[in-house]
Amino acid sequence: MENPYIKHIEVLGFEKRFVPNQHYVYMLLVKWSDSKEKLIYRRFSEIYDFHKMLKEMFPIEAGEIDPKSRTLPHLPAPRWLEGHKVTEDRQSTLSDYIQSLLNQQTKISRCHWVQNFFQIRSEDVVLPVPHPTKKTETYLLPKDKTKSNSTEITGPILLQLYRSITDYKKNSKYEMNIQTGDIVEVVEKSENGWWFCQMEGKRGWLPASFLEPLESPDESEEQEPNYEGELYKVIKSYTAAQEDEMSLCEDELVDVIHKLLDGWWVVRKGDSTGYYPSMYLQKSGTAEKAEFSSNRSKQPPPRRSTIRNAQSIHKTERKQISQDVYRRNSKRHLQQKEKSQAIPNRNVWKQNEDPRFPEKQLDSGASNQEEGGQTKIIPVIPPRPTLSEIMEHCTEQTKSKIKCERSTTI
Repeated sequence: MENPYIKHIEVLGFEKRFVPNQHYVYMLLVKWSDSKEKLIYRRFSEIYDFHKMLKEMFPIEAGEIDPKSRTLPHLPAPRWLEGHKVTEDRQSTLSDYIQSLLNQQTKISRCHWVQNFFQIRSEDVVLPVPHPTKKTETYLLPKDKTKSNSTEITGPILLQLYRSITDYKKNSKYEMNIQTGDIVEVVEKSENGWWFCQMEGKRGWLPASFLEPLESPDESEEQEPNYEGELYKVIKSYTAAQEDEMSLCEDELVDVIHKLLDGWWVVRKGDSTGYYPSMYLQKSGTAEKAEFSSNRSKQPPPRRSTIRNAQSIHKTERKQISQDVYRRNSKRHLQQKEKSQAIPNRNVWKQNEDPRFPEKQLDSGASNQEEGGQTKIIPVIPPRPTLSEIMEHCTEQTKSKIKCERSTTI
């Protein structure tokens, strides 16, 4: 049986302790392949000593022989005076270093030195010795900005981490270059499929199709398909390049049935469904949306199916819905909608079945009135049914009650 290995490490925050003297420790949540999660505490000086040991164990990957062949991440040396502000600001740097370390070759990321350093120790379980007058202070990184006010934020907001599945070369100064395995923080997710990311002090736009979440191959933030559809107008024509895409012209109206984060939405026109760039669509009845000014030549991002040499860290592939399923479910939904509209309300009087007005059976069911040069359709109020007609649809018990009431009134 394969020994458990580390899948992910998350920096939760840090603690300020006062025994034996004032110092800071980082709180790290280590997630193992056997589904176990352990909370450990490490000083930055310990992490830096561990980093120096790895450089000695792997001199080639550390760039000691050839700087160009370095793959081990960099880690700044600890300062002589470690204060609260330094510890707080270093959290993102430490998070980037750990994630990059876990994405190294297996001989490094799963070596016994890495496994042993992040194993839980006795001091991680036993509470630290309390100070006689001061209490241990804990500073957590808030995960949800909406649930925290400004007074609770003690460090940078924890951004979502994504990994590149292949190399991407930027096409403008507003984009950024990435290589396979690079870990980026996503600052903004745009509906058009271009995400604003940052990595090692660099920022720029990247296509979402080149990124995958570290935790799972599925994109949990994507909405479920809505086969009823939202009405959108095409603001720019596009000719399909793949079989499952759609070719549409400007000003055409379509129903959007699935909004995907990579910028390619599933749309329906008539009985046909297919992918279409979301940046070429505008919700019907709304003003034209303004794209970010640095959107290059406003080209849609590449689709994942067109990316070659994609290397995922997940064993299971990302779940996708086929066009046959989209088409079949959409058609079924439309048929059910037609049936529900065809079934009349049993409490509504059907004028075309009114035996008293046979001359109106062939009528349009509404009178027309000219207003402002346009024909306004005014629905006709159906006639009230007679007592005998009501009695025909009543139960025997109701009929007997009505007869008794009429006899008493007479």
